[in-house]
Amino acid sequence: MTQGYTTGPVGPLQHMAPVADAGPSLSTPPPVKPSGRDRYLDLLRSIALVRVVVYHLFGWAWLTVLFPSMGVMFALAGSLMARSLSRPPLSVIKSRVRRLLPPLWAFSAVALALMFAGGWNPVKDPDNGGTWGLVKLIDYIIPIGAPPFPWHVGSKSGLLEDTWAVQAAGPLWYLRAYLWFVVASPLLLWAFRKAPWPTLLAPLGLTAIVGTGLVSIPGETGNAITDFAVYGGCWVLGFAHHEGVLGRVPRYVAVSCSALVMAFALWWASGHLGPDGWDLNDIPLAQAMWSFGFVVILLQYSPSWQELPGRLARWDKLVTLSNNRAVTIYLWHNLLIMATVPIIDQAYNLPFMENDRATAALDSTYMLWMFFLVWPLIGLTIVAFGWIEDIAAKRSPRLWPNGVKRGGGRRRV
Repeated sequence: MTQGYTTGPVGPLQHMAPVADAGPSLSTPPPVKPSGRDRYLDLLRSIALVRVVVYHLFGWAWLTVLFPSMGVMFALAGSLMARSLSRPPLSVIKSRVRRLLPPLWAFSAVALALMFAGGWNPVKDPDNGGTWGLVKLIDYIIPIGAPPFPWHVGSKSGLLEDTWAVQAAGPLWYLRAYLWFVVASPLLLWAFRKAPWPTLLAPLGLTAIVGTGLVSIPGETGNAITDFAVYGGCWVLGFAHHEGVLGRVPRYVAVSCSALVMAFALWWASGHLGPDGWDLNDIPLAQAMWSFGFVVILLQYSPSWQELPGRLARWDKLVTLSNNRAVTIYLWHNLLIMATVPIIDQAYNLPFMENDRATAALDSTYMLWMFFLVWPLIGLTIVAFGWIEDIAAKRSPRLWPNGVKRGGGRRRV
């Protein structure tokens, strides 16, 4: 995987040129929307999180085509950011950064403690040694760059694989990209309101330059610029969704153009397959184009639910919980996937596992056991660390914020 600094599986558009009598001009304020959460967008975020966990567990490349989670997540974050920028930009940036950092600090404290306990010394790290290794630790506090981590820590016979730190630090590229998008949002939103279509399409053009090898930028600087370009279009699509620009585009135009963009993405990917085949994370231009078109269609059909309808209502509590703890789930899920291994391995010590057939059965279903076990571990982590998100948002801490009051009643989302 080429995103950020991870090496293995490890984060909505309605379209184009306005037509006559199609609504207010771009200079007019966006239409007033109902107050409260948009449950359709909340549902998309929950699906994106589940897809991220499944992808990082099984490593199925086709999942990046089935549902481009990171593009969806950046688009939803962009829409919320545009909504927040009705307030003074500096206060909005401070608020977003404040919500992001405390959950990161909790994760970093645990991850670094485990790395140090495993014998890692950043001063002697061959990739980030000396004083620079210590300086780079700041990225565990403020994710402005790629934090250092050991490629191997502990021993192969230890509880965790000796590559666990690589997997644990992998998702942190998303926080880096998110932080830079937040800081750049006032300028991006200003540019979008002045020139919406050039601003919307510029990231795709930048991806064609830096994501195809036409211009090569080495190191983590190149990774950061590539991430910004690949998902910049989705972030600005969030602006377009909030500002009502996408809603003024005929649906057939939006879907048709999106289909062409996505077809180009698949064509490009077919000629530039990476080590994992159709994994779009290894093909920046295909990832950018596919995510862009996919998000356009999702937002074009956005129904703006105030409540989840029909059978979807049964998932209401989990959708609410995952949205209230999205940062916690994303930060910890890879480390928790690794933690399932020593737990499941204990089953081999059970008396009846001395039978070869039982051992073979466990071997063949090992990944499924990891899948079923990781969710209770995520639940325990939500209870243990999720309340930090409430403190960061200046709310009263909650252990299990699924929208249900203690008396059994339904709390307004």
